[in-house]
Amino acid sequence: MLDQVINAFKQKDYRTAARLLKQLAKEEPNNPWVRLYIGRLHEATGKLDAAETAYRKLLKNTTHPKVMTQARQGLGRLEAMEQEKRRQALAQATADAENTQFGILVLEPIEPEAKPTAAQTLAKIMQIDPYTARLQLPTRGWRLYRVGPIGELKFYASSLKQGSVPCFWAILAEIQSLNVFRVHYFSQVSSQEATVVCEDDQGQLGSLPFQWSQVSQLVEGRLPIFEQVVDVDARGKLQRKTQTQDYAQFCDLHLLTRKTILRLCDRDYQFHQGTELFPQPKSHPTQGKSPSSLSQTTNRINWNKLRDFLNRQLPQTPVWSDFTNFAETALDYREMLTRLPAHIDLFRRQESLWDSAFELYSGLVFLKNN
Repeated sequence: MLDQVINAFKQKDYRTAARLLKQLAKEEPNNPWVRLYIGRLHEATGKLDAAETAYRKLLKNTTHPKVMTQARQGLGRLEAMEQEKRRQALAQATADAENTQFGILVLEPIEPEAKPTAAQTLAKIMQIDPYTARLQLPTRGWRLYRVGPIGELKFYASSLKQGSVPCFWAILAEIQSLNVFRVHYFSQVSSQEATVVCEDDQGQLGSLPFQWSQVSQLVEGRLPIFEQVVDVDARGKLQRKTQTQDYAQFCDLHLLTRKTILRLCDRDYQFHQGTELFPQPKSHPTQGKSPSSLSQTTNRINWNKLRDFLNRQLPQTPVWSDFTNFAETALDYREMLTRLPAHIDLFRRQESLWDSAFELYSGLVFLKNN
C-alpha cells in the first residue's frame, strides 16, 4: 500500500494519498515511512506547522538513515518557504513611502509562566535561538527591542501579537511632534482648573491654562546626575571616575487632547513663585550641614509636597513610573536617542542620553494611550 501512496504523490493526488495514509496509520502506526509521508502530506497541503512537527518527531524517534535524510530535507524546504514568505511580507510592508519612516518596537512585560511559549515565537519570528529569545522577553517594564523602518516593525509587531507576545510600535517623528513645556510654577489653581507659567522649546515664557480633567496620565522618572570624582585604585593610584552623585526628579502631565506634555522637575520648579500650593518648610538648623546639603533637603521636601498636591488633584489618574528599567534597554540605541531633543535643562558637564531616554519613554506612554 505504501507504493500506492508514493504513486499518489507523484501524481499529486493528495486526496488518495490522505485516504491511504489514514488506513496505514491505523495498521502500522510506528512505521517511519508512514510518518514521513504524513509529514509530506501536511507540507503539500499547506499545513506547514503540522509538517514541521511530524519531521521533528521523526528525527527524534527514528534511526532509519533514509527517513532521517528525507525528514531533514523536508525541514529545509519548510525553512526555505518561511524565508521566502518573510522576504515577500517585509518587501510589501516597506513598499509604501510612509512605511519607511523611522520607528521603534517595544516589547511589553509577559507573565513568567508564558515565557517558554513566547520565547519560541520570538525566536522563530526574529530568527534567533530560543535561549536568547527567552532572555530578551521582559517580565516587568518595557524593553526597547528594535528600531528601523516602521513598515518592517509593523510586520514584526503583527506577527508577535499573533503569537501572544505583547508589543507595540511607534513612529519617532510623532514623539518629536509633541508639544513639551517646562513648568516653572503654578500661577493659579482651583478645584477644576489650573494655570502654569512655562517655557517652550524656544525658551519663551508664557501662561498655559488647563482643566485637571484633561490630564489623562502622569509619567515619573529619576534622571542621574553624574560628577567626576577622584578615587584610589587597587594599586593606590589616584584615578578619575564618573559616578552618580544625585538624581533629578521629573513628573510629566499628559494632556492627550492637546498633544501637550507639561514637564515638572525638582531642579527647575520655582517653589517660591506663583500661588502657594503648600506651606514652605521652616528653616533647618545649619550646624553640621553644608548650605548645599540643606538646599537639597529643602528641595526634596518641596518636591514631595508638590507630588502630594498633584496626587490630591488627580487621585484617579494613572501614573507610569517604570522609566529606569526601560532606560537601561534604550541607552544601547545611542544614534536614535541623539535624534530626539530632550526638552530637559539640567546642569551637566557633558550631555547624557538619560535625558533623551526619558523624553522617549514619556512620548511612548503618550502615543500608546492616545
